[in-house]
Amino acid sequence: MWWPFSRKEKEGSGFSSSSTAEEVTEGIDGTALTAIVTGASSGIGAETTRVLAMRGVHVIMGVKNMNAAKNIKETILKGIPSAKVDAMELDLSSMTSVRKFASEFISSSLPLNILINNAGIFGTPFMLSEDNIELQFATNHIGHFLLTNLLLDTMKKTTHESKKQGRIVNVSSQGHQFTYREGILFDKLNDQSSYQAFRAYGQSKLANILHANELARRLKEDGVDITANSLHPGAIATNIHRYNSVLTGLPGVVKKLLSYVVKNVQQGAATTCYVALHPQVRGISGEYFADSNIAKANSQGRDIDLAEKLWDFSMNLTK
Repeated sequence: MWWPFSRKEKEGSGFSSSSTAEEVTEGIDGTALTAIVTGASSGIGAETTRVLAMRGVHVIMGVKNMNAAKNIKETILKGIPSAKVDAMELDLSSMTSVRKFASEFISSSLPLNILINNAGIFGTPFMLSEDNIELQFATNHIGHFLLTNLLLDTMKKTTHESKKQGRIVNVSSQGHQFTYREGILFDKLNDQSSYQAFRAYGQSKLANILHANELARRLKEDGVDITANSLHPGAIATNIHRYNSVLTGLPGVVKKLLSYVVKNVQQGAATTCYVALHPQVRGISGEYFADSNIAKANSQGRDIDLAEKLWDFSMNLTK
């Protein structure tokens, strides 16, 4: 059985911000499962891959940098010789790349139990993707939206044949609270004069939450045993901040002080692994998690109409 226990109804998970990915998955057997983790070549994506593989899950790393993925795979295999880890090229900012990845995965005839939409960029200067979409929105939301839709039939087939619940996990951020006042700039998405790097990031992370919420509603309506949730991994020192000169240029003593208030990568991957694998989360869908517990997104992140509008907007962009 994948889910040997029932979830705790009236109490927390028993985990906290200091819990690690290994701790929240201790004792869980994932040997019959296959997962895709995007952005798996560094940071919490790499740690998520390692810990899922440690629990027996066959992990497909969806990565832009295949050389980095090769190094991650070699490192994982050194520590876990029995690990099942593969890498496939995936650039979330390119719909052509997303479609190619999905097509190749489907052609492999592999099952798909877990989809972890983890990859992301943060605070970039104004740029458009090759599909002429603002880059943070294109990478953090649209690429994952398209990927999820393309792989959904495979997940449904796996769920039906295996009798195991599927899980879709969107890695969002508490940064969703700092989006534009309107939430999503539908009419000004590609307007450079309206662009603010950090608010654009917040917009894309709000989109991750709304995407999971609307997907959860649709899956439930269709009677499909697949859940969709979003999460805040915590403040983590990873290379997602490479475009932020304010953070990367801090003096060493300040960085040292910050290290006491931010999570390490092992802690940062915990909520992702918890939502993807833990039996306590069975049947829970359309929720927002933080520190391996159900949390509360802001009012825009709980806006049903905004979620539906974003869904239709995203469908139009990806068709």
